[in-house]
Amino acid sequence: MLKQNLQFKLSQKLSPQQIQLMKLIQLPTQAFEQRLKEELVENPALEAGKEESLESDEYETEDEYDDYDDFDNEKIDTDEINIDEYLSNDETPDYKLQANNYSDDDEDRSLPFAAPVSFHQDLINQLNTFILSEDEREIAEFLVGSIDDMGYIRRTVQDIVDDMAFTQGIYTDEKNVERILHIIHQLEPTGVGARDLQECLLLQLRHKTPTDSVSLAISIIEQQFDAFTKKHYDKLLQKFDVSQEQLRKAIDEIEKLNPKPGGSFESSSKTVEHVVPDFAIRVVDGELQLTINGRNAPELHVSKDYQEMLQTYKDSREKSNSQKDAVQFIKQKLDSAKWFIDAIKQRNETLLVTMNAIMHYQQEYFIDGDESKLKPMILKDIADMIGLDISTISRVANSKYVETPYGTKLIKEFFSEAMKNDQGEDVSTIEIKKILKTVIEEEDKQKPLPDDKLAEILKEKGYPIARRTIAKYRELMDIPVARMRKKI
Repeated sequence: MLKQNLQFKLSQKLSPQQIQLMKLIQLPTQAFEQRLKEELVENPALEAGKEESLESDEYETEDEYDDYDDFDNEKIDTDEINIDEYLSNDETPDYKLQANNYSDDDEDRSLPFAAPVSFHQDLINQLNTFILSEDEREIAEFLVGSIDDMGYIRRTVQDIVDDMAFTQGIYTDEKNVERILHIIHQLEPTGVGARDLQECLLLQLRHKTPTDSVSLAISIIEQQFDAFTKKHYDKLLQKFDVSQEQLRKAIDEIEKLNPKPGGSFESSSKTVEHVVPDFAIRVVDGELQLTINGRNAPELHVSKDYQEMLQTYKDSREKSNSQKDAVQFIKQKLDSAKWFIDAIKQRNETLLVTMNAIMHYQQEYFIDGDESKLKPMILKDIADMIGLDISTISRVANSKYVETPYGTKLIKEFFSEAMKNDQGEDVSTIEIKKILKTVIEEEDKQKPLPDDKLAEILKEKGYPIARRTIAKYRELMDIPVARMRKKI
């Protein structure tokens, strides 16, 4: 029985072309445009660019490839045909990928992207402002190279000394490395090069203008770091014999610090990946309009010259073996070009029909942007509406963005499970999460609400949800437990 099931599963394998189509559907706009460029380079029978249409109907859309369909079962070759003669301009564009809701004069046909200095290069550049000997500079640059993307050096000084000796031939001692590390700690952003969070916070506090609050904050991090991280404020009040207001000001100083100094540089200075929306939804006279983004994609068509090569071969009386082999290669390229264009059409149709179904399913939300109007919606709902497989809907939803009047959204964010309210009505889990987040934002931060109390409040609002479900939603929204939300 197991063997039969295995054989059945194997017989359901997708063809290579089906797999390629699924990959095309999954690609977001920028990656898809890159894929088009690669295919244009790889297949000379596929061409891009605007061409004038023929006046005659010699090449009808439905029958344009019939000229070479006759060669499927014949091995072909060309000896006398000069292939270079046919690689000229095409006269019949067969398929325009470019969205026709944009004119040639529209701006922003391609997006600029930043070309910034890297985090580590910026640190190296800062070292140039220090007067260092050649040996000191080598150690300093090695230390900068040991800093991770978050701004920390996660290695002991002894490990660094050994590593420099074995890999770089730089011989020094721990005392010298510590001295150079002190220079690294003077670089921006403040806190970079710390060995742990405690040192990182101390470096930033010592960089601040000295005040009573800053001095108390330094003492807390130096002497009672564990109590601070666990928010044992009563212990801190007793230890330092200060008022609640004094402690609150000191903790405010600490909470202003950056625990990941390298991360802030990375987010602003790393090569920026722009999110390019795959669709745009606009509200015009109370009606929704959907367009697909094809602004930067080239027009594609099968090469007329390659088709003429086959026609020339077909019309010739003598067909040598060398001609047959070469023309067979040409036909394979034409077949591949035809399939690729058809696959692009199918991709666009799939994307449009899927997004159109999502847009109409969530019509109330898209009209005015009120998230409480987002209906419960799962992949199967859309799959059943348009007759496509759930996996296809997933490929569209997980990798595509839609531009709306309320911001650019990842499509999968519109999907959510349904839960019953106390009226027995289906409500979206998105709505419940929003209400939960609001309750937590409005809580008394000196006495934050535990999960069981949050469950009681939501029940009072008409959403009977178990405590464990509250905990699950809270974690999904990256909201810490009550104790860690406590403020003094």
